[in-house]
Amino acid sequence: MSFFQAILLGILQGLTEFLPVSSSGHLVIFKNLLHIQLDTGMLYDVLLHVATLIAICAVFFKDVVKLIVEFILIVIDVFKNIGIMFSKLAGRDVEYIHLTHNSYRKFVVLIIVSTIPTGIIGYLMQDVVETAGIALLVPGVCLMITGGILLVADATKTGRKKPKDATYFDAFTIGMAQSVATLPGLSRSGTTITACLLCGFDRRFAVKYSFIMSIPAILGAMILQLGDVANVSLSAGEIAGYIVGMIVAAVVGFICIKIMMAIVQSKKFKGFAFYCLAIGAISVIGYLVML
Repeated sequence: MSFFQAILLGILQGLTEFLPVSSSGHLVIFKNLLHIQLDTGMLYDVLLHVATLIAICAVFFKDVVKLIVEFILIVIDVFKNIGIMFSKLAGRDVEYIHLTHNSYRKFVVLIIVSTIPTGIIGYLMQDVVETAGIALLVPGVCLMITGGILLVADATKTGRKKPKDATYFDAFTIGMAQSVATLPGLSRSGTTITACLLCGFDRRFAVKYSFIMSIPAILGAMILQLGDVANVSLSAGEIAGYIVGMIVAAVVGFICIKIMMAIVQSKKFKGFAFYCLAIGAISVIGYLVML
């Protein structure tokens, strides 16, 4: 992969990861069209994941820090409750500590619940996802499905749920939506934001929840891919290209998250829906022509 291609893929990742048009689907199509072969295996994918995390953490920095702090405090309180359990067994009248006594603590637990189905199904679907990304057919069909999902998002009434109102069943449902969106062509952001809206989430909170819940999923994907890049050797030119591509992906991604916040608020998914339907149809036709 050339320096220019690394930057181009970085731009594509930054644009399509956060806008509801499927980064995985576009990367498959782009690599097929330009016949890009990555000699370094999954290394660039891992680096793009890092860029994605940087962009999310930069936009939601205060929320992410607060969630990390509350997660640590929840773990501490869990151990305290274990101690209280033994105290009760000894006959002492001690009250358990309520783990979700504020909105951020509830937010933490909701994210954990969403991550469970994502992690299990994502792990089981690894081979399916890798096979699906080889040709244009599956990404093309999934892009058309994404178009339909976005039309549903536009038609969904605005909800009012925030962390304190959301249920754990809501979180599990959204986690299931995220796990299915590992298929190339299914937009993770589009699918999960639509799931949030269908669960009655406030539109601004739906975007925040969708992006923050992706952090453990992205970390998990990175860990799974690290084994494939342990013995990769790079030239100085490749290292420079990959680093620049990462920076470009993070900067473009930061801007696109901000744009996405405005899009969800104003219910303007239709343009993206029609775009996904068109690109998906072209991909399927292209696949059939090349048979």
